[in-house]
Amino acid sequence: MEIYLPIAELSINVFVLLGLGAAAGLLAGMFGVGGGFLATPLLIFVGIPPAVAVASQANQVIANSVSSLQVQLRRGNVDLRMGAVLLLGGMIGSTAGVALFTYLKNIGQIDFVIAVLYVVMLSTIGLLMLTESLRTYIKRRRNPGAPRGKLHTHYLVHRLPLKLRFYKSKLYISALLPVGVGFVIGILSAILGVGGGFVLVPAMIYLLGMPTTVVIGTSNFQILFVAANVTFLQAVTNGTVDVVLALLLILGGVVGAPIGSRLAAKLPGVVLRGLMSVLILAVAAQLLVELLRTPSLPFSLGAREALQ
Repeated sequence: MEIYLPIAELSINVFVLLGLGAAAGLLAGMFGVGGGFLATPLLIFVGIPPAVAVASQANQVIANSVSSLQVQLRRGNVDLRMGAVLLLGGMIGSTAGVALFTYLKNIGQIDFVIAVLYVVMLSTIGLLMLTESLRTYIKRRRNPGAPRGKLHTHYLVHRLPLKLRFYKSKLYISALLPVGVGFVIGILSAILGVGGGFVLVPAMIYLLGMPTTVVIGTSNFQILFVAANVTFLQAVTNGTVDVVLALLLILGGVVGAPIGSRLAAKLPGVVLRGLMSVLILAVAAQLLVELLRTPSLPFSLGAREALQ
């Protein structure tokens, strides 16, 4: 059963879109990410123009985050103070990111930039997370009674001014650090159409030093509002939000997110990080193949608009 997407200007099977939405929702609940790092590339793979996939996917990120955040709030796994500080940087970054997205779209380079950024970011983060997860798993298998080491190191950036105490995360660090992290996530959310969780979650664990259980809920809090800002700005500025596509993704995501949250509660943090790294690397590999393959169409959506 196919449905016509007015902004994407093509017909696609309804159940394919519902399945993509459910998969993204499952990831949102399990890993504290918006799921866009998987759903956006898959939308591109099935023929959705990258500019439309990025803008429309942000709507589904919102729905996934709301569903998953409700579960995490009930469990007390959200550091609201840390989330607010991250959100400050995220709102500024997402606004700047939409402006950059508009510029790249106008010059016809947005499709290429999206593909390259996905390959570079996913490959780097996936390899780092997989290496750390395997090292931790092997260490614990050899010596289960060994004390658990810290996931982060106190770099020079931890000595920055404006320090705040984050009681839920048991941290005392400069507020400038999470603001900076939030800013970068905001830019990525606007350009890549993701909640930024695939970057935010590792940054919160390894750079800020937050516990994995608190990271999932807190990242969903930040992702929710940043994705809402991106959606609004993309719709007003670029007109690339396909409401029909977004609604189908949301319907699938509402089903997948609660299931993911329940699975996350049953799996150790090291296993969660390992599974996430494998998924990230798989998507990066497929994107690289698509990037190197000869395109079936000579022009992208952004290129056509640039030539008009």
